[in-house]
Amino acid sequence: MEAFTKISAVAIGGAFGAVARYLINISPLANVFDRFPLPTFVINVSGSFLIGFLLILLTDRFEVSDVVRMAVIVGFLGAFTTFSTFEMEIYGLTTERDYMAALTYLLLSVGCGFVAVVAGVRLGRSFI
Repeated sequence: MEAFTKISAVAIGGAFGAVARYLINISPLANVFDRFPLPTFVINVSGSFLIGFLLILLTDRFEVSDVVRMAVIVGFLGAFTTFSTFEMEIYGLTTERDYMAALTYLLLSVGCGFVAVVAGVRLGRSFI
């Protein structure tokens, strides 16, 4: 029964994460830049921050069940972040020979994503 509960938690969290990602993809962010995939960039950086922040909060700062952690971190953030889409967009930019946009997107996403994880961990540790 415990395995089914965790699987259900991941599925429910994943449904919410997928909807959140979709809403950002259809937001005004989608049309800010002509060639740069800003919605995916925002999702990946904010997802990186949230995984660092919530990992600390939900493991070190607050007592929550494994089911809640699974729903939020594995389910919601797993569906919310879009690494495979990120890779596909870089591939698309390179096949269109837009190498500068591809490189900029790659470096900014990885660099900002890492900084966001570190910021999330630090903020999470600052809570009581």
